Amino acid sequence: MSILKLKTENITKSFDDRIIIEDINIELKKGEIVSLIGVSGSGKTTLFNILSGLTKPDKGRVYLDGEDITTKPGKISYMLQKDLLLPHKKIIDNAALGLVVKGMKKKEARKEAEKYFEAFGLTGTKDKYPSQLSGGMRQRVALLRTYLATDGVALLDEPFSALDAITKSGMHNWYLDLMSKIEMSTIFITHDIEEAILLSDRIYILAGTPGTIVKEIVIDKATKEEHFLEYKERIKKMLI
Repeated sequence: MSILKLKTENITKSFDDRIIIEDINIELKKGEIVSLIGVSGSGKTTLFNILSGLTKPDKGRVYLDGEDITTKPGKISYMLQKDLLLPHKKIIDNAALGLVVKGMKKKEARKEAEKYFEAFGLTGTKDKYPSQLSGGMRQRVALLRTYLATDGVALLDEPFSALDAITKSGMHNWYLDLMSKIEMSTIFITHDIEEAILLSDRIYILAGTPGTIVKEIVIDKATKEEHFLEYKERIKKMLI
């Protein structure tokens, strides 16, 4: 049986008397990759801010491993579109930053981060600076930083959107391989339907005004390639 890591109960949020999202109920199981797709303005970022504890919902709760973490930041890692690496710090220190923030001594944090450099494809980069790495490599560093800072759940807001098509395709394959080696449950925000189908175990469709979950699509990995276009057309119709 899959272990439930994260769930929400009836999350609702409004700004300036306008309801942005309403009665959002989602779940994330251990080791799962779940995508959240919706048109611009449907409330995806608002939901991520609530999940990460940065924003208080008007109604509803967020649970991590059964614990109520509503409005408790620091429990779930949140990676934005840009890598946001500190240009004046070496790669090893950028990767270890989350551990340092959580209270680990700098020397110990470096040792812990370095353990994962091979798995994340970062061998030989620890003494370099962000400006010396490609966009794809910087995203790997940012993902490692996110992984080290998390309690098992990470929110990724279009982490590959700024990459060119060739680099993006390579990152998709790398990420799927990485997820088979480490334990991290992930929720993606993406506007790329093909990316969502390729990476996800399940996809939540956020649509309407206010934004609500209108459909949950389970991706059958065994037949994914065979039904890829069918999945794509179903999702497109829901977003129109």
